[in-house]
Amino acid sequence: AIVIAGLGLLSSSVYSVGTESVGVIQRFGKYTGTVDPGLRFKLPFGIDRVTILPVKRQLKMEFGFRTGGANDLYQISREQDREADMVTGDLNAAHVEWVVQYEISDPEQFLFNLREPAATLRDLAESVMREVIGDRTVDEVLTIGRQGIESAAITKLTDLVQSLEMGLRVQQVQLKNVHPPSAVQASFDEVNRAQQEREEMINQANGEYNKVVPRARGEADRTIQGAEGYAVKRVNEAKGDIARFSALLEQYEKAPDVTRQRLYLETISEILPQLGSKVILDADVQQFLPLMNLQQLSPEAKR
Repeated sequence: AIVIAGLGLLSSSVYSVGTESVGVIQRFGKYTGTVDPGLRFKLPFGIDRVTILPVKRQLKMEFGFRTGGANDLYQISREQDREADMVTGDLNAAHVEWVVQYEISDPEQFLFNLREPAATLRDLAESVMREVIGDRTVDEVLTIGRQGIESAAITKLTDLVQSLEMGLRVQQVQLKNVHPPSAVQASFDEVNRAQQEREEMINQANGEYNKVVPRARGEADRTIQGAEGYAVKRVNEAKGDIARFSALLEQYEKAPDVTRQRLYLETISEILPQLGSKVILDADVQQFLPLMNLQQLSPEAKR
């Protein structure tokens, strides 16, 4: 009997703390300290009570789904579809599955500040995610807004956890499967296809625009440059003509007859080389026929 009593006393006085955990000691219900991993002793017969907490283990809460072998000792089972069904800021429905990864940072706060810290964390995480999803459109939630949602959710959740002194540290909020509710999945897929076709048509039109417009602009620039060059040429020619006529007028006013004769000769010298056969008439000739020497022709030739 003494041996049995001794073994019972020993078994109630000795305990082991794993490498990932610490032991929180309460004596008559009052917190007295925290012990590190290893073989430890306590007062028997319920005087000391030790709670083992996995402070070096990353814990996980799953929302909207459950996986086998989840390493969260405090995960609470709830209706999965209910916690995943959300309403976006533009009053559309979305099915959002996500994970919160956290660790116990302060064992004393975790055990004594709140009655059910893990359940409280779960409620806070769900509330925060609904708030963040409610601030965004369904397109952001389902497509481009995942990173922004995760960042906003972890910031808000961390602030709440710290303000309540829960003894927890939120490490990550990660979206998993996000899609429309099954009842509207087909319609949403059809809308997505239409949007993709629209984007493809816009991209194709932009491609054509980028090919045609620069070419047209280049042709327009060349035409404008040609017109400007022609205009400069014509203006310069006109200025030259004006200068020439001004000089001729000045000479004409000084010597009209000489200037008139010179202009006539210059004009004739320019025109005559462009003609083929030439017939020159004297001013005294009355008719054209004498130039052909008809008087010297024989009678047969005259006929």
